[in-house]
Amino acid sequence: MDQGEIIQNDEYFYGGSEPVYPSPEMTGSGGWKEAFDSAKEFVGKMTLDEKISLTAGANSETSCPGFLPAISRLKFPGMCLADAGQGVRGTDFVSSWPSGIHVGASWNKELTLARGKGMGGEFRTKGVNILLGPVVGPAGRVVSGGRNWEGFASDPYLSGVLVGETVKGVQGVGVIASTKHFVANEQETNRNPGNGAEAVSSNIDDRTMHEIYLWPFQDAVRAGTGSIMCSYQRVNNSYGCANSKTQNGLLKTELGFQGGVVSDWGAQHAGVATAEAGMDMAMPNGGDFWGSHLKDAIKNGTVPESRLDDMVIRTIASWYQMGQDKDFPGPGVGMPKDLTKPHRIVDARNSSFKSTLFDGAVEGHVLVKNIRKALPLKTPKLLSIYGYSAKNPDENNPTDGLSPWLMGSGSFDYQEFGAGFFGWSGATPGTTGIAFNGTLYSGGGSGATSQSLAISPYDAIIQQAYEDDTALFWDFHNGKPAVDPVSSACLVLGNAWAAEGADRPGLRDDYTDDLILHVASQCNNTVVIFHNAGIRLVEEFIDHPNVTAVIFAHLPGQASGKALVSILYGKENPSGKLPYTVARNESDYGNMLRPDQPEGIFRKFPQSNFTEGVFVDYRHFDENKIKPRFEFGFGLSYTTFRYANLAVEKDSNKSFEEFPKGKIVEGGQEDLWDVLVRVEAEVENNGEVEGKEVAQLYLGIPETGREGEKVPVRQLRGFEKVSIGVGETKKVVFELTRRDLSVWDVRGQKWRLGRGEFKVEVGGSSRDLPLVGKFTV
Repeated sequence: MDQGEIIQNDEYFYGGSEPVYPSPEMTGSGGWKEAFDSAKEFVGKMTLDEKISLTAGANSETSCPGFLPAISRLKFPGMCLADAGQGVRGTDFVSSWPSGIHVGASWNKELTLARGKGMGGEFRTKGVNILLGPVVGPAGRVVSGGRNWEGFASDPYLSGVLVGETVKGVQGVGVIASTKHFVANEQETNRNPGNGAEAVSSNIDDRTMHEIYLWPFQDAVRAGTGSIMCSYQRVNNSYGCANSKTQNGLLKTELGFQGGVVSDWGAQHAGVATAEAGMDMAMPNGGDFWGSHLKDAIKNGTVPESRLDDMVIRTIASWYQMGQDKDFPGPGVGMPKDLTKPHRIVDARNSSFKSTLFDGAVEGHVLVKNIRKALPLKTPKLLSIYGYSAKNPDENNPTDGLSPWLMGSGSFDYQEFGAGFFGWSGATPGTTGIAFNGTLYSGGGSGATSQSLAISPYDAIIQQAYEDDTALFWDFHNGKPAVDPVSSACLVLGNAWAAEGADRPGLRDDYTDDLILHVASQCNNTVVIFHNAGIRLVEEFIDHPNVTAVIFAHLPGQASGKALVSILYGKENPSGKLPYTVARNESDYGNMLRPDQPEGIFRKFPQSNFTEGVFVDYRHFDENKIKPRFEFGFGLSYTTFRYANLAVEKDSNKSFEEFPKGKIVEGGQEDLWDVLVRVEAEVENNGEVEGKEVAQLYLGIPETGREGEKVPVRQLRGFEKVSIGVGETKKVVFELTRRDLSVWDVRGQKWRLGRGEFKVEVGGSSRDLPLVGKFTV
């Protein structure tokens, strides 16, 4: 076709995503046999109409965003599906938990598991059967992506470990986790069809798909996730919820997924095609595609009834698997339709998880600069506070309908948020990078939290100042405030806003940079704190001699202020590490900086070509020899650590054959999880206070020599967070599995363990790796 001719229909793209049919039926493998057998028997008693009713959402007298209707004849109570991965949204008497990016910055497996349990317990008490989260897609490829804050990290290994712990925690209390958004949902721009264009297509090669984007979903499936949510955008020009390669091929065949696939809300764009491609449940309803139309397709043989049975079996099996057939609360019992009307109080908060909320908030703070012993503060005589992110928003109050409180945008311009999320006119989404009207506990959109109580930094600082008899000045309004030069310290609190529905306009903003420089020009001890829903660049001020400390405070949830003050005053030692790379310049991120736009012949079919392959985040910086400002895995402490005594040992009893031979279990071939190499190291606290260190292991996999199989210089393949007393030494142990050592073989369609010398590096960040070893395969 002529290069100037705009592509008008999908025929141009046919074959871009490999067809994989039929949709595999659930087998009940592994620990699912009892639930599968029960579900199969249960579904065998259903009429055709009853089965159809469990393939799509229905209206209810609750505020559950999704609801499966009851079948009273069979004593099935129905199911409530509710947001989101950071806590229950849209109801009262719940906690605001640290967001995904905050959990990623904690690098703490045990705390992540505890958060999953505590958060899952609140969903259970509220009668939510399916928690719509956790998020590992987006994976952080588009650096300015609007939903990156909902996920854990810009690294598949770190995300995979933390999603596994989250799924175990949530499902351990009987709530089904719906890991999302499957797969390669990396930008908000053109995520849905509209304005004469289809949704953007994420175009990914097979190896990159496996090594970057599918990797954390593999961990979620291995952890037993009962649900997967298919995504809005297209993958290789086939819509996510109608993509037979990703759903039938990757998820249900290769990974042996035993649960059900639910659509993102309104992500279904076809009827028969989505059924055949492996989608099992349409939300929020059957719309123009399922419901009576699915019934017609079953009756005329277009869709076999066995496919319908499998859809329902997968949903009901998850219900049985989590024990929801026993003593689970009624669906949506704590989700009143309108909080402004009288309703029964269902208090889901559990005081035994207060420490988890607090510790989680503390450990996601990352200290990246601290000179002249600026921190911790020691009973300052005069403290001055500046910046719009210090105080609570003026309103934290539900109103009927689509309130800012419901959407997590109380601190932001609600008209601009609505333009991105709801398509309102009158504002341009993605033009404002900060939330001027108060501090951030989470980002905005369906992943937002609903604060029933929240402590701002200002709230907590006032309490501490009262106890210390510290004089306190503040100005949260002016961009060029008056500054008392005798201040013991000046705190400047800004933020970086992000929300579903729009990508960020940039990675910094002039207003906040100018505020910081103005204060620093008059105060020789200026401490900068960002509540950042994504990467925030700092070049404008980071080298200013009066900027003595910088903290990325991320999105801490309700204990935000309390956690920050505990760090500022040294009651807690900061231990967070960056789950992404902070560049010096936006251009350092290359083509991954901004979302792709419709252009040229693809104006009606936007394309996003992942030409960087596996070289995302620190892999990209290493490959292109770009020096970051703060590298992936970096974070300071009030103490120092020394690494020593690296030991690398291969397991001679295990097979080091080139390809795995195990049967398919949840997560893939079972021998992918065989531990082949064990690495030990010692970490000593040689500083002056007790602290926690995240010891990180990076692996250099030997080059294969095959075309198109260039490997990164190093890849994270292990981390352990340990608490170490002054003068104490702790041993850390890393177990490397077959999958950890392998690359995806496109020809063999399996993970291949290469031959040659593997480099092992251990240390405190991706560029601070004092211990170096090797082994040969």
